[in-house]
Amino acid sequence: MKKPTINIGVLAHVDAGKTTLTEHFLYNSGAIRTLGSVDKGSTSTDSLALEKERGISIKAATTSFEWKDTKINLIDTPGHVDFSSEVERALCVVDAVVLVVSAVEGVQAHTLNIWDSLQELHIPTLIFINKIDRQGADAEGTITQIESDLKTKTVVLYASENDGLTDATIMPVFNSEVDSEIKEKSIEHILEGDELLLERFLNSESIKDEEYVKSIRKLTIDTKITPVYTGIAKNNIGVTELLDGIVAYCPTSKITTTKELSAFVFKLEHYKVFGTMAHVKVFSGELSSKSTIYNDTQQLETKINQTKQLHNTKYIDNIILQSGDIGVITGVLGTKAGDVLGSPEGIPKLPQLHIPVLSVQVIPDNNADYNVLADALQQLDREDPSLSFKWFKAEKELQLLLMGQMQVEILEHVLKERFSINASFTDPQVVYKETISTKAEGYIRYWMPKPCWAIMTFLIEPAPLNSGVSYHSIVSQNDVHIKYQNEIERTIPKALAQGILGWEVTDVKITLIKGEDHNVHSRPGDFNLATPMGIMQGLKIGGTHLLEPILSFEIKANESLLGKITSELSTRRATFDTPVFIDEVFHLKGRIPVATSLDFSRKLNSITSGKSRLRVQFHGYDTCPKGEGVVREYKGVNPLDEAQWILHRRGAYKADERVI
Repeated sequence: MKKPTINIGVLAHVDAGKTTLTEHFLYNSGAIRTLGSVDKGSTSTDSLALEKERGISIKAATTSFEWKDTKINLIDTPGHVDFSSEVERALCVVDAVVLVVSAVEGVQAHTLNIWDSLQELHIPTLIFINKIDRQGADAEGTITQIESDLKTKTVVLYASENDGLTDATIMPVFNSEVDSEIKEKSIEHILEGDELLLERFLNSESIKDEEYVKSIRKLTIDTKITPVYTGIAKNNIGVTELLDGIVAYCPTSKITTTKELSAFVFKLEHYKVFGTMAHVKVFSGELSSKSTIYNDTQQLETKINQTKQLHNTKYIDNIILQSGDIGVITGVLGTKAGDVLGSPEGIPKLPQLHIPVLSVQVIPDNNADYNVLADALQQLDREDPSLSFKWFKAEKELQLLLMGQMQVEILEHVLKERFSINASFTDPQVVYKETISTKAEGYIRYWMPKPCWAIMTFLIEPAPLNSGVSYHSIVSQNDVHIKYQNEIERTIPKALAQGILGWEVTDVKITLIKGEDHNVHSRPGDFNLATPMGIMQGLKIGGTHLLEPILSFEIKANESLLGKITSELSTRRATFDTPVFIDEVFHLKGRIPVATSLDFSRKLNSITSGKSRLRVQFHGYDTCPKGEGVVREYKGVNPLDEAQWILHRRGAYKADERVI
């Protein structure tokens, strides 16, 4: 009989100790015989050379072990905000999460971003307060901070004694001999979520500790409470207790009887021996070796070569992966990380912890490496689609979208070590967008030289900020056949990839209001070719203006520094609310353009001597003031140059505007 399985993610702000915790999970369960060390670069889940060298996680790593007759598939995720896309995909496949918080630093900026996504996806979470032995550690203060900052009801199961001392130990809170404020508050939180226990309590009935503990599982699964453990991962203190808690309070993976395949690719790796290895979670149906599956995201059929599943730290080949399982499939050409295999029904929506709003150009040190570099970037883009790799062949430009400077350093290293390519990156540039200024009609008549026929009129109207693109047709299928209308709709996103000002067009409502096909001369390719010409004509007539990316921020610092900080923010076109004061600390929320925020974190650290907390999140795009922003030249053949565009699309002109 199949053992119950829990798919769990270990998440944290960078340096909180999650990889060390993962290593001790594996060691205590017997999955590994020797403990690895982050400092020595010998941990099981940090396999990249740069991870070992720097002591940080860059890629999500999957491992497996058994505890108390339960199989636990564990995903150790990166803690640095620049690698948020790895965390986002992991959150789509886990049943529960262990969130690691340092008792010294407490709740940090990225912890808050992670927590928001956990709440949005209703993922049951256990919190492990680590490093309770460090100088400056305050486990009790951290619990209070967790409750106030994360706005969650904590139930502390193991609390620390000798807080902040090297001989720190932990003790069970729910023990009849224990009587503390922490226990009282935990019981209060349980009663708030459990009506039956509350009724008994109000009736002055005696309730045993075991009864409170029994209620914790349901409340955790319903995300009404958050169990909290304290410990010292590197000293193996509190680790086995946390493992017991995972088995006791986290939900096992759902097993469905639905035969239709539904699976999600949360990670992609490339190996010389196996080729493409896609890490998947099966939500329904099954995956088996040598079977053919449908990739719903890419809209293609692909064949599985082999299925694999982790047992401890080694793979077992040719296992049938069933609902609830996490495993690996090889082969699957054309697949990207984030793809849905089979039906998308029931697969969680990908959360967005951080949006890349910076672009860089990648330039080979040796021009002879240009094509090899392009191939390497395409491969890296399949592994992390948030890179949004674009190859402008006419200009010989290779562009990526990035989260921050750390990613640049990592990519330089990966290109050199993995692909033997030396490349440099331009300074990061802000990614603007554009939108139409006034509604306009775009008319196109493509009927020469025959055989061809596509006549269309698009009404393009401004839409609310951050609403994206909507398209619909009011043209009868008698005027434009349904297969041609489908081709128009499919082409709209490509037609909006660059606008009049050289940026992606968004926040528009597009309606096909007139159209005509020809029963002899029309082909689907005619409408594919003509749609960008019609769209660009409409954008030209209506005019477009720039939109700039905006970040929301939250700052906490000593009240004596408020004047200096608000003065600095004002010089950066930031807007902010009235500050809130708690004791001697102020809380300030506001918004700031990405363009003026690039070095703000460093400046804030300088003003506050590092004694502040800055949390930033992508807020959205807003109208860019006149005189600000950057206008770009159109890359490739512009559809407004209709003669050149037609020649190019018909293959007579070889410059390629295609964006990969």
